Amino acid sequence: MFRRILIANRGEIAVRVMRACRELGVESVAVYSEADRAALHVREADYAVAVGPAPAAQSYLNTERIIEAARHTGAQAVHPGYGFCSENAGFARAVEAAGLTFIGPPADAIEKMGDKVEARKLMAAAGVPIVPGSPGTLEDESEVRAVAKKIGFPIMLKAAAGGGGKGMRLVHDEKDLGSAVRTVASEAKASFGDGRFYVEKFLDRPRHIEVQVFADGEGNVVHVFERECSIQRRNQKVVEESPSPFITSQMRSAMGEVAVKAARAVNYVSAGTIEFLADAERNFYFLEMNTRIQVEHPVTELVTGVDLVKAQIEVAAGASLPFKQSDLRQNGWAIESRIYAEDPAAGFVPAPGWIDSIRFPDGPGVRIDAGVYAGAEVSVFYDPMIAKLAVWGRDRDEAIRRMRRALSEFSITGELTTNLEFHRWLMNHPRFLAGDFDTNFIAQEYHPERGTADGDNARTAAILAAAVMAVRDNGQAGLAAPVRAGASAWKMIGRADMLRR
Repeated sequence: MFRRILIANRGEIAVRVMRACRELGVESVAVYSEADRAALHVREADYAVAVGPAPAAQSYLNTERIIEAARHTGAQAVHPGYGFCSENAGFARAVEAAGLTFIGPPADAIEKMGDKVEARKLMAAAGVPIVPGSPGTLEDESEVRAVAKKIGFPIMLKAAAGGGGKGMRLVHDEKDLGSAVRTVASEAKASFGDGRFYVEKFLDRPRHIEVQVFADGEGNVVHVFERECSIQRRNQKVVEESPSPFITSQMRSAMGEVAVKAARAVNYVSAGTIEFLADAERNFYFLEMNTRIQVEHPVTELVTGVDLVKAQIEVAAGASLPFKQSDLRQNGWAIESRIYAEDPAAGFVPAPGWIDSIRFPDGPGVRIDAGVYAGAEVSVFYDPMIAKLAVWGRDRDEAIRRMRRALSEFSITGELTTNLEFHRWLMNHPRFLAGDFDTNFIAQEYHPERGTADGDNARTAAILAAAVMAVRDNGQAGLAAPVRAGASAWKMIGRADMLRR
């Protein structure tokens, strides 16, 4: 086992890896930018090294400074987390060239699966079903039009080097094709330094379902079941659950077998995810592979009891897989809600700022992965995630009820806006409760400008709070009972009336 590991990341995932290190008796090294000097991951680490200014390109993406920090602190391995350098084959090679262990897949596997077009070709050759689309990258509108005529609208334009929902556009008909091509090419170049793109057929009512895979250096590969990831905004996930309420046991088995085949095709090692799209008839197709630990890995851990991050570290240290396929079972149901500093009413735009106070939920079956604390700042420089709230229940109904309870306990105040009310709305929506949703759900159902029950209650609570303050200012002091999220507006009015008496 390693003696000391450097975590080349920040926020909640850095803290998560540090906890795994601590349980394994391994020391941790944090790296941080000037903006993150007081961040939680810096406080939690055994050692911490500054690696540059706030912009990620000068700090968390600065390979030379990160490797220098590892050498300076005597770290023997580097865990990249997710995002930043986690799927950068060049970074993985640089780590290995420095005599350090990269806790993740081989650079060749990252490279093969990182180019979405090449990955499609590789998977097709391995017998993995892929979404109909262009055979390779395209260069101009006329080529896109020819492919669209063959496979039919609607289509998805996607950046070849893309990921995280960036460099993607849905095109419903030919009149929107020109502007979509220009936008995708420009965004791909700006985001990934690679303007190439390709076309895929847009599936009817698509479900986004991914399968966790894990492999060691001895050729053992298993799947750790699926996660349902269809609740998305801007092609980015905000809620995940396991098992999926959509797939059958037969489909689960077939997807697992295909995912293992895909991992074997690139000689994969460590944790990875094979992502699929499934249509309304439950046909499923390879979408892409994420060659890293996923944001949503807690839901898999909750239903299987497998610590994926500890397993990553153990396998990187030379151990065999600590479990066989026959050892793995899905037990109960888990749901994860990503809590962001963003404004759902304004199109989920980032709304970062300082946190004055924060109260995390607790109790049976509740897990919080967070990278913040009261007094911390959600920085404008990075992803505005505050925390991941995950719950476990014996079945989906209990998991949803537990998530409702946990969300009602979750409170954040400060110079920022959060998506907590959105999650409370979602956990009461009839379609979500029925498992009847796809990747278009938020666009179809979430219209805050029209008002929702939770939104109305929130506005009523704000009005009543102002009234209570006015009463107190007039010398009629009293103690207001705290307003529970989702509480009846009539009850709140009654409480305010009691204060006036």
